[in-house]
Amino acid sequence: MQLDPNSHQGSEQDTQVNSEIDKLKQPRVASKRFFGSRTSRRSFLGRAGLFSAASVVAGVFSSSLSLKKGGNVVQAQRPPATFTPATFNYSNFRNRAFQVRTRAARVNSEIFIPPHPTNGDEAKYANKIATDTRGLPHNKLGEVDLKAYQSFINALNSDDPNEYEKIILGGKRKLVQPLGPLAVSLSGLNPTQLTIPVPPTLDSAEQAAEFLEIAWQQLLQDVPFSEFRNNTTNPLILAAVQDLNRLSAFKGPKQNGRVTPELLFRGTAIYVNGSGGTTYYTLPGVDVGPYVSQFLLRSVPAGTQSYVQLNRVPLAIPENSFQTNYNEWLLVQNGGDSGRTIKFDSTRRYFINGRDQSEIAHTPPPVYANAALILLAKPAIDNFLAGGVGSPYNPGNPYNNSKTQASGSATFGPGYSQSLIAWVAPHAIRAAYWQKYYVHRRLRAEAYGGLVHNNKVNKTNYPIHPDVFNSEVLDRFFSKNKSYLLPQAFPEGAPFHSSYPGGASVSAGASVTILKALFDESYVIPNPVVADPKDPTKLIPYQGPLLTVGGELNKLAANIGLGRDSAGIHWRTDAAASLALGEAIAISILRDEKLTFREKFAGFTFTKFDGTKITI
Repeated sequence: MQLDPNSHQGSEQDTQVNSEIDKLKQPRVASKRFFGSRTSRRSFLGRAGLFSAASVVAGVFSSSLSLKKGGNVVQAQRPPATFTPATFNYSNFRNRAFQVRTRAARVNSEIFIPPHPTNGDEAKYANKIATDTRGLPHNKLGEVDLKAYQSFINALNSDDPNEYEKIILGGKRKLVQPLGPLAVSLSGLNPTQLTIPVPPTLDSAEQAAEFLEIAWQQLLQDVPFSEFRNNTTNPLILAAVQDLNRLSAFKGPKQNGRVTPELLFRGTAIYVNGSGGTTYYTLPGVDVGPYVSQFLLRSVPAGTQSYVQLNRVPLAIPENSFQTNYNEWLLVQNGGDSGRTIKFDSTRRYFINGRDQSEIAHTPPPVYANAALILLAKPAIDNFLAGGVGSPYNPGNPYNNSKTQASGSATFGPGYSQSLIAWVAPHAIRAAYWQKYYVHRRLRAEAYGGLVHNNKVNKTNYPIHPDVFNSEVLDRFFSKNKSYLLPQAFPEGAPFHSSYPGGASVSAGASVTILKALFDESYVIPNPVVADPKDPTKLIPYQGPLLTVGGELNKLAANIGLGRDSAGIHWRTDAAASLALGEAIAISILRDEKLTFREKFAGFTFTKFDGTKITI
């Protein structure tokens, strides 16, 4: 609204505008008379000028004000008799926000802290050979300096950030954020309120079986997953299946009690059962169809953009196997840097084998945000390789049956799904790191490989189960690398925090749980694809059993989690326990989120990794 700066009316209004702007700076809500009292025409016009000058949302008074030609005068029109001015109870909304937040805090605080037993290995072995000590100084056998180890334990017991600066390190590399899990999360449960199963002991047959599985993953890392068929003739796949089937303690997926080529390296989850023991589950849908999830193959529609998931992958050369030399292995255990780097193929391609899987898990793209975009976008009618899958929202979404409203970024819609995925990840990591540093401190697979090597070469007597030495894996390692060490896919080996549970897997478990809660997990994915075995820079149609959103999301979580196993830095139980832990963190956050909604909402319903349905 233009006003004549020389007119009396204009100066008076300017004065009133300044006065009213000053009033808006006061920490109070707008008075009732601003909207509904009987005021003079001049006072009312002053307030109308205020709205123009202060750029308040346009249209607030559009039904009651108009401009008349022939003068810069605003004419007030009497509203219809049936018109009721819009009002909002600010105090009630503020009070409800307070009540929701305090209720969430109260409910979470009332959930008890479960027991956190360990496998007893740290206390059992005085030289700490079953405990993660990488980054601290070690002797020539890779046994930790006990004074340095005590400085580490002193810091963990202190709850004092200054004590963490006194940890004695062996090299220049630093420990990964032991203080991180002590941050207080403002959503979901505290890490101490969640428990995970006790991991296998150092001398157990189950620990030996886990070592042999990831050893076979190293040997098979360049074999395409398309060859992992029950009718395969690949001699290395058949040898792996035969070796794993002789192990009574192997806990990977089986069919009729037997490992099959199609089930090699597929995903599992483990939970603490009612008696305090551990129960294993094959993830629903993870054993159906191709090994690689559709969400790691399909193009990602991102608004006006779209990009294909062609990956930078390491070359299949001996130089890309790390820590197979004992001196390099010991250097890394002590916190040193070998100075070596991964050599990459100049041609990008789709994810087809374990080596590719390791690198995707090493430096992952935003796979869960990508999955949300793929779920949201509709398929391209003219190109089965383009577009998304057009998944419906979860059947419990309150906007599915609304006659007047659609979901959006605020709740239940696209922006909300993306924000929740980003929100749960650091909370899941805190829960995992708390278990890593303050409970289990389980040794890494690369350190276990050092114990095996020293038993074979230096005639030490570390308590490794005989199943390891009865396997052909060790002879294959020595023939290839002239050592019995476990090859590593990353020059730096594993991050400097303990193995159990896995950080990548806990994020996977939490993020996938969010997606299953928001989308229809039973929806069948249209136009599924696989990488072309003859040219992995291309996709071709997949022919086989139907693939569902839920199954492929579970497969996505397994692909990322077990990619760390394929790299040689994690155990199967690390990934399996992490998926269940991430799921629990996501559930606790969804429970808090449900309290915040104003929509009529019965709850989030989805299938857990153990196959049970849950409604939150």
